[in-house]
Amino acid sequence: MGHRRPTPEHDTAERVTPVEVFFDVVFVLTITQLTHALEADLTWAGLSRTVLIFGLLWYLYTGYAWLTNHVPPRRTTAKLLLLAGMASFLLTAVALPAALADTGLIFAIGYLAVVVVHLIMFMRSDARAGALRLAPYNLGAALLILAASALDGPAVPALWAAAVLAQAVLPYLLPRHSWLRVAATFHLGPAHFVERHGLLVIVALGESVVAIGMGIPTDQVTAARAGAILLALALPAALWWIYFADTRPAETALAEATFADRSRMAARAYVLPHFLLLLGVIPTAADLQATVAHPDQPATPGAALALGGGVALYLTGISAVRRALRLPISLTRPTAALAVLATVPVGVTLPATVQLATVTAVLVLMLVADARWPWPHVGRLTRASVGP
Repeated sequence: MGHRRPTPEHDTAERVTPVEVFFDVVFVLTITQLTHALEADLTWAGLSRTVLIFGLLWYLYTGYAWLTNHVPPRRTTAKLLLLAGMASFLLTAVALPAALADTGLIFAIGYLAVVVVHLIMFMRSDARAGALRLAPYNLGAALLILAASALDGPAVPALWAAAVLAQAVLPYLLPRHSWLRVAATFHLGPAHFVERHGLLVIVALGESVVAIGMGIPTDQVTAARAGAILLALALPAALWWIYFADTRPAETALAEATFADRSRMAARAYVLPHFLLLLGVIPTAADLQATVAHPDQPATPGAALALGGGVALYLTGISAVRRALRLPISLTRPTAALAVLATVPVGVTLPATVQLATVTAVLVLMLVADARWPWPHVGRLTRASVGP
């Protein structure tokens, strides 16, 4: 990795703007819809649908983070285009519960508009060469979803899977025809980029907090439920702490890379790894609502696996981010991931709150271990804080 510190581009965003935060409101609805749909169908089929839908949407959500990094929405035209993208995302979010069935056409139209707005805005930046390399994959995925809306049966999930592969995998399998050959055209501003993805993580964790209080009548808030509510809040708080302990090292690692290397590092760290950790939040949130609603009852096998597996997936994503950014990976991360997976039998045999308490305790112990025995970071990160 080169250590030449790049000079900042005058068009690159330095910090997240208010309109970008407003844009993320749609991400709240997306996560909420996916959480409720998975809670209603905690099966492998339900999880598969969640992976397909979120896999398709996440690629463009993170694509808009790259976009606003290059085209800061300061001018009226940029703000209006971003709001048009927000409206298009809203259509997909509203159509989510039945996106593979009855509302497929609404979802497809919204998604096609999202892709078109993204391309139009990127053409206004100095990264248009990279955007043009990605345009066929994004437009191809949107057209596959549009085709799926006209069909039914097994062809629908097959076309959705093809869309996800075409958009998120094919560019890496065909490097001569992807943005990898023109990676240096993406002049990322590290501070904005890290902050932008951090906001999306906060939105997702916020959904898990919302899920805690959803569906519980106020006249049924007993002492046991009140205790479960407080315990349930400790879990997303721990997940928040784990993620934001790494944001400063991540920002510095990106800042010390050359332009081309920075873009490749960012793609490796903020596309698939963040998809994994955000995907982990969705089943975790679904389980939290069920646990608070029935704190004295054992969890169903699906709910117990949603909690243990969701948190393990989150920790796996965190480790993948560190690996992509060439930061050391503490053994506490994989150890904690295995430990929370091992709590699944606890959830199905004892009250669900026992599994929740055990998973939270594992995360707290991991954070304590990292704080007591800090590990060195690369480059200039010699004394990075373990806290957010």
